Amino acid sequence: MHWLFLGLAIVLEVAGTISMKLSQGFTKPLPSIGVAVFYIACFSFLTLALRKIEMSLAYATWAGVGTALIAVAGIVIFHEGVNALKIVSLVLIVLGVIGLNLSGGAH
Repeated sequence: MHWLFLGLAIVLEVAGTISMKLSQGFTKPLPSIGVAVFYIACFSFLTLALRKIEMSLAYATWAGVGTALIAVAGIVIFHEGVNALKIVSLVLIVLGVIGLNLSGGAH
């Protein structure tokens, strides 16, 4: 269940960051409200995940997977540039998260 909480925290963090972009510097009301709602929910679920998942593993997973998903969202949704270095860097982030998970950090 705690991994589900972590997954929800990641999805909500991504939604919050996308809302931040859509808010255009907090000039658009609905996406601006979304930023606050998504981040409050995100940190709530991250806190629940930390009950059973080691902090270093949970935070690294949250940050790494969230970063990778935001980069993909930037490319797909906002048509940001993509090149070989960006793709290799994203793969390295994902491999790092996998490596941390394989290290046996959950209790």
